[in-house]
Amino acid sequence: MATTKKKWSQDVTEGSDALDLEEGVFKQRSAKKIAASLKRSAEASDRRKSSPYRSAMSMLTFYINRAGDQLSKSHRETLEKAKDELRKDFGKTPRHDG
Repeated sequence: MATTKKKWSQDVTEGSDALDLEEGVFKQRSAKKIAASLKRSAEASDRRKSSPYRSAMSMLTFYINRAGDQLSKSHRETLEKAKDELRKDFGKTPRHDG
């Protein structure tokens, strides 16, 4: 088949009822830029069902979990750092592992 089907997870990240994501947000190489974009999207949304912080963090976590093994190690690290940036941007206490 020549047609390409989108995965349901791609549909969610592209057409979420909660957030209108900026194009290419998860392809950014900067954790700060990813976090800032998610924050803008979450704060601008009038359809989200929870706080802007929770909506942004949920979308980021969802993307990381759905991408799974498809993410390179360095990109996964960038996305994980974006979680810390989101926490900072929203004035939350950073999480410390270990």
